[in-house]
Amino acid sequence: MMEITASLVKELRDETNLGMMECKKALQETNGDKEAAIRLLRERGLSLADKRAGRAAKEGRVAMEIYDGGKAGVMIEVNCETDFVAKNENFQSFVDSLVSQAHDAADDELAVVAKDAVVAKIAEIGENIVIRRNVRYTTSGSGAVAGYIHLGGKVGVLVEIACDKDASVQQDAFKDALKDITLHIAACSPQFLSRSEIPAEVVAAEREIYAKQVEGKPENIIEKIVGGKLDKFYSQICLEEQGYVKDPDQTITQFLAATGKTLGDTLKIRRFTRYQVGA
Repeated sequence: MMEITASLVKELRDETNLGMMECKKALQETNGDKEAAIRLLRERGLSLADKRAGRAAKEGRVAMEIYDGGKAGVMIEVNCETDFVAKNENFQSFVDSLVSQAHDAADDELAVVAKDAVVAKIAEIGENIVIRRNVRYTTSGSGAVAGYIHLGGKVGVLVEIACDKDASVQQDAFKDALKDITLHIAACSPQFLSRSEIPAEVVAAEREIYAKQVEGKPENIIEKIVGGKLDKFYSQICLEEQGYVKDPDQTITQFLAATGKTLGDTLKIRRFTRYQVGA
């Protein structure tokens, strides 16, 4: 059997927030495979505190622009080495200048378009700078693009909402809904728009974990429990099924339906992107 070192146990404990003995036992049972140990702990129904995002060392800023009267928008993430530089006016102005270049850059291609400008800024600031990613939305048909920057540029959201009537876009109820959806995405961090977007292997893995948690029960009971756990899983990661942050008793789908009823229209989220610096 592979030797389970104290440092490996500590790594698992830091990632799961579980006790040292629980972590050591899981590693022993999985022959030191940390990812397998995490899975084993989940199968046993133990609560894991996912700290991986907090371990990201990259600093930087997310910036965006909505243009063409709300018919288009771009969002970028630019990384640097320290928070000191991220808060520096020189760096922030540079990031803002890159936003306009993103209008003509394909998704995740801004780094190529602005390569020379980045090299020059690195020489000036004396710290490494990386354009990590960029995205551009252009609305086709009725609807609008909106965005939101949170925590001084640490989180950014870009969303496109469609409707059936061009006139709806000019109504306050539509504008308010668009703004509220961006705030919700920033706060609740959905991973997918709907359950149909979730890769089949992800659903299968979750189903297997839930099934192991209730092993020994009658088959019909297992299916019922697993189905309920999957529904809860979907409600946590799918935007359409999340409880609306301002009124958790209704889902985002229900919130949009109510807004559409007020407008005499039908509203639908076409797509969204959420950036978090370093995540």
